Amino acid sequence: MRKAKRFCFIPALASLVAFTSAFAQSNKSENPEHHGNPVFPGWYADPEVAVFGKQFWIFPTYSAKYEEQTFFDAFSSTDLVSWTKHPRVLGTNSVPWARRAMWAPSVVEKDGRYYFFFGANDIQNDQQLGGIGVAVADRPEGPYTDFLSKPLVDKFHNGAQPIDQFAFRDKDGKYYLIYGGWRHCNIVPLQQDFRGLGTFSDGEQFKEITPQGYVEGAFMMIRNGKYYLMWSEGGWTGPNYSVAYAISDNLLGPFKRIGKILQQDPAVATGAGHHSVLKVPGTDNYYIVYHRRPLGERDGNHRVVCIDKMEFDDQGFIKPVKITFEGPSPLK
Repeated sequence: MRKAKRFCFIPALASLVAFTSAFAQSNKSENPEHHGNPVFPGWYADPEVAVFGKQFWIFPTYSAKYEEQTFFDAFSSTDLVSWTKHPRVLGTNSVPWARRAMWAPSVVEKDGRYYFFFGANDIQNDQQLGGIGVAVADRPEGPYTDFLSKPLVDKFHNGAQPIDQFAFRDKDGKYYLIYGGWRHCNIVPLQQDFRGLGTFSDGEQFKEITPQGYVEGAFMMIRNGKYYLMWSEGGWTGPNYSVAYAISDNLLGPFKRIGKILQQDPAVATGAGHHSVLKVPGTDNYYIVYHRRPLGERDGNHRVVCIDKMEFDDQGFIKPVKITFEGPSPLK
């Protein structure tokens, strides 16, 4: 997570746009039948989407000043349209070493328990306390408690700031963390019990898989046997934040950048980035879940969570995503 070129707005118009956006968000919380983007009210970012049982879940960053980013909320839905808020599923009160800047959740279910990977403290060097942690709960809505009493990754390896972690399950069932800020992306094996890090068959632990243009926000998925590595580019406070991707036959790449698939539309919103992807179970239908900034907003932390369709062409390349106000239709 992390000056941007300014658009020219007539002040009165910018105020009206911001007011309209806030009004729409307020109405969403009062009218569960309403659907559209943003999918739920409030300032949130870096959304991780997951399917647990018959429910869809979104775990976002609470988007505020770093000193106020001390907890996570979660949201659940059965149709991608009506969302239930689960407040403060994890916070610094249950992670003694975390004090601020809790970012970018990644949540997986394993052996009946739920593991919540997160970044905390925005460390700037190896001498500071913080990095990537993991918490655990018996239900997706928590409450989660610190699993290790210390960070899982607390140092800079290959130049990657330990943030923006994605817990990835490979075809063989093994889990990896794919993570990194400061324009470096690492992959590291996880031990089976998630209590520590493993190593690759060659004895290495952290391998760098950074593609061209990478900034942060790594995400990986498998489709038709291919590995899709996706990431965010640009500055997170600016309008040009965006998502690009690469495809490889192998978990470790090489990953050659193909192009952008998510970016601003000056008629809809700016700063569209830091995403995850939902594959609807039993189908080949995909949705991209991401954050963006409403038109007229100048505060870098004023970001909202949105969902739009993500489609592929006949060769398996991702088509550019059209960001919308409508969002998804209800899933049955």
